[in-house]
Order: sequence, then C-alpha cells, then structure tokens
Amino acid sequence: MIEGLYEAHLPVKYLRCSIQFYQSLGLELAWEGDGIAFIWIERHKSWLGLWEGEEYLTAYHPSLRHVAFRIPFEEMENSVNWLHSKGIEAVPFGNRRSVQPFVRPNQGNASVYFKDPDGNSLEFISYVSVPDELKQESEKFEMTKWMELVRLRGEEDIL
Repeated sequence: MIEGLYEAHLPVKYLRCSIQFYQSLGLELAWEGDGIAFIWIERHKSWLGLWEGEEYLTAYHPSLRHVAFRIPFEEMENSVNWLHSKGIEAVPFGNRRSVQPFVRPNQGNASVYFKDPDGNSLEFISYVSVPDELKQESEKFEMTKWMELVRLRGEEDIL
C-alpha cells in the first residue's frame, strides 16, 4: 500500500530566501503562492512544503523541523565538500564535534547534517550495508574509520 513519503513541511522566515536555498541544493520549485512553496525532492514523487510565518521560531526538536534527504552512499564521502561548494556549512550531530559524515551500524545508515537559512535541521542520509556481526554496534563511526574497518575485515564488497 505505502510506496514512500510524499511530503514533509518546514516553517521559514523568508520564503524567497528559502526557495533559493533549496534550489541551490538542486531541488526544483513545483508551486508557490500565498506564503507557501512546494519544492520537488523527487519530481512527481515527493516534495517539501515551505511555510512562511512566525512558526520558524519554534524550538528545534528531532520530531520537528527536520528533513533527511536520501543520497547515494558513494556520494556521502564528498558531501561536506559539496555543501561547502554551495556556501553551506555542515554541522555536528548531537554531541559530536566533527561535521564529517558518520555511519550508524545499528541503523544501517550514514549521515551528514546541515541547516537551512531558518535553522531547520537537514540531513543527507544513505543506506549502508553492515556485516551481521556489527549490526548491534551503537557506536557512530566517522566515515573514514568505517571504510578502514570494512577494508580491514576484507568486506569491501559491501561498500
């Protein structure tokens, strides 16, 4: 029945500024009007609603004001440089100090975080193949450390 996520929504202070920001990420404006814009994430499959108003002042919580964009794992390693080329700085996740991509073996994903002009939390995330014996590991591995670990184990085929 369910095939995927169609839409998510974020509050923004200045709609025009936010539209330009999301277009700089390579996303396309689908529709705009009356303080609302919809940006295609995947054309005709999923979009992001941007709502101009005071709600952008709502305090951040992981259940509010967060969107994760799926990217190929092969692009994760260069994601911080790609963001930087767009004038966007990556930010540390949680209590981490590093802004570099990291792997969560117990969730089977890799992530890097950044923010939009209104402080909404954005994430690039990708699926990661994890050897069975590491699937319970809750440590977050820097991407470079994860790649070394996988290579040392002789499991390059999962990369």
